[in-house]
Amino acid sequence: MAKNWAICIGINQYNNLSPLNYAVRDAEAMRGYFTEVGFDPLNNLPEFPLNREFEVLLEEQVSWVQSVRCPYFQILMSSYLPLSFQRIKDRYFQTMDILFNSLQVGALTLPNRILMAPLTRCRASVDHVPSDLMAEYYAQRASAGLIIAEATMIMAGNSAFWTEPGIYSPAQIEGWQKTTQAVHQAGGKIFLQLWHGGRACHPLLNNGLQPVAPSPIPINGDEVHTPEGKKSYVTPRELRDDELPDIIAGFKIAAENAKAAGFDGVEIHGANGYLLDEFLRDGSNQRTGPYGGSLANRGRLLLEVMEAVCLVWGSDRVGLRISPLNSYNSMIDSDPVGLSIWLAERLNELNLAYLHVMRGDLYGQQNGDVLTPIRDHYQGVLIGNMNYTSAEAASAISEGKLDAVAFGSSFLANPDLPKRIKLGASLNAPNPATFYGAGPEGYTDYPTLEA
Repeated sequence: MAKNWAICIGINQYNNLSPLNYAVRDAEAMRGYFTEVGFDPLNNLPEFPLNREFEVLLEEQVSWVQSVRCPYFQILMSSYLPLSFQRIKDRYFQTMDILFNSLQVGALTLPNRILMAPLTRCRASVDHVPSDLMAEYYAQRASAGLIIAEATMIMAGNSAFWTEPGIYSPAQIEGWQKTTQAVHQAGGKIFLQLWHGGRACHPLLNNGLQPVAPSPIPINGDEVHTPEGKKSYVTPRELRDDELPDIIAGFKIAAENAKAAGFDGVEIHGANGYLLDEFLRDGSNQRTGPYGGSLANRGRLLLEVMEAVCLVWGSDRVGLRISPLNSYNSMIDSDPVGLSIWLAERLNELNLAYLHVMRGDLYGQQNGDVLTPIRDHYQGVLIGNMNYTSAEAASAISEGKLDAVAFGSSFLANPDLPKRIKLGASLNAPNPATFYGAGPEGYTDYPTLEA
C-alpha cells in the first residue's frame, strides 16, 4: 500500500528503456508513462485508506523513492512528492473534521463525536468504593465528547469482577463525586453505566450468594477471578417473576444515586451477557411466562428498567448499550438481526439520549451486520463501538451510518485521543497485561503528547 502503483509501472518501464546517459529522452519517456497510467501527484492522489498512521505511509514512500537507482526519477519526484504529500495530509484532516463536529445527544451538546466507551478496570476498593485514582483517570480523558464510565453495580451481592465500583452506598456515591467533579473541572461530560452482573457473578465475590439469571444456564469455557484464584462459573438460580420488581427498583435507586453523585446522565448496560442481556437473548433465556419466549417477553425486563430510570433522569439523559452479536459470557441468539430490529423500534417510543451498539463478536463466533438494520429502524442518536479506527469512524459518520463512535482501549492508552486524531499523531499501544491491575500502571501513566 505504501508504493504508488502508477509510480511502480512508470519506473518499471523506465528500467527497460535505456542506460542512464540518455537522461533527456528518458525524462520525456517517464513523463509519458506517468501520463499514460494517469499518475499526477498534484491532482490525482493515490487511493488508499487514510487514517492516523498516514505519516508512516508517507515515510515509507519517501524511502522507496530514495531507493530507486535513477537520478532523474529522484529529481522529478523531489518536486512532486512534497506537494502530493501535502494534499494527502490536507485530505486526511478534511476527513477527520467530521469527528469534531458537535452533536446533540438528548439534553447534552457534545463538543465532538469521539466518545470514551465504558471499560472495566477494577481500580475500586474491595467494598466497591470508587478510588481517587479513578477520578484522576477519568479527568485525564475529559476531552472525550462524552465519557461513559465503567460498569457499576446497582446493588450489593452482584459482583462479577471483585473490585468493580458500585453506586448503592453513601461511600460509593461520595467516591463517584470525586470523579464527576474532576471531569467537570476539566471541561468534560460523563455518564455512569448501570449494571447487574447476572450469572457472571460468583459466590466467592458475594459472601456465598448464588448468582441469578433468567434460566439456570451457566457460563461455559471461561473462569472468573476470585480471592481464591480463578474459578469456573457456577450454575445460576432462576429468578422468579415476583423477584423482578426488586431488580427494576434496584436500577431506579442506582439512577437516583448517580444523580446525587453528579453524573450528567446514565447508560443502562444491556450488553455482553449480563443480566438484562441474558433476558434479551434466547440462548440464555429459556424460561416461560411473561419474561420468556417471545421477543416482547424477553425484552420486557429491559424496557421496564429503561422506563423506571427515565422517570429519574428524563429520557434525554438516559442511554442504552447492547451487543446482539457478542458471544462473550457464552451468549448467543437465534435471530440477532430480528432482535435488533424489534428493540430499535421499541426504543423509538422512549426518546432516549442514544443507543450504543457493539457491532460484532469479541470471539468471532457470530457474524453479521446489526448496525445497518438498527440504523434503518432506530430514529435516535446511534453510537457505534468495537475496534473502530479514526478513519473508519469518520467514514461511518460522514456516510450517515452512525452519529458518533465510542473508543475503548485506544482511549485507555491515549488520554488525549481527540487531540492525537486531530493532529494525525501516532497512538500509544495499550498494554493488556495491566488492564485489570490495582494501581496506576497501565491506567493513569499513559503519556500525552505534551509529556
